[in-house]
Amino acid sequence: MNNTPNTNVKILNVALADDDEDDRMLFREAIEEIEMRTKLSTFNNGQELMDYLTLPNILLPNLVFLDLNMPIKNGMQCLMDIRNNPLLNTMAVAIYSTSSSEKDIEQTFVNGANIYINKPNDFSKLREAIEKVLQINWQYHTSNLNRDNFLYRI
Repeated sequence: MNNTPNTNVKILNVALADDDEDDRMLFREAIEEIEMRTKLSTFNNGQELMDYLTLPNILLPNLVFLDLNMPIKNGMQCLMDIRNNPLLNTMAVAIYSTSSSEKDIEQTFVNGANIYINKPNDFSKLREAIEKVLQINWQYHTSNLNRDNFLYRI
């Protein structure tokens, strides 16, 4: 993982695992509107993502967005797999979910997610949220992570 500030990254490598095709499409459209060079890889479920992340000789994402409620392997299972894998555990992970359950927020925080974003219903708010998350310097953000800056409020 590249730990330099995002302003110095030539291309920010981003992965999204979400089983909802419309949500993946809106996420892609939002990221394309942001004035930042990104490469987005999308996955239909957590198992597809984990299969990809464990391939030999791939360029790992700088940031992974995980939907919590997916078939086959959900976002929580992916988060725990990522944090338990020494080759992946420094990767920044954003939970990207419709759930606003305190239990889900707390569980993902305890299990090592870097930020929790409720999926906005409005496209401009979605674009704004994604842009703010992409601009975070994760090297410094994770060292100051606490419950107050974990939940991103739109």
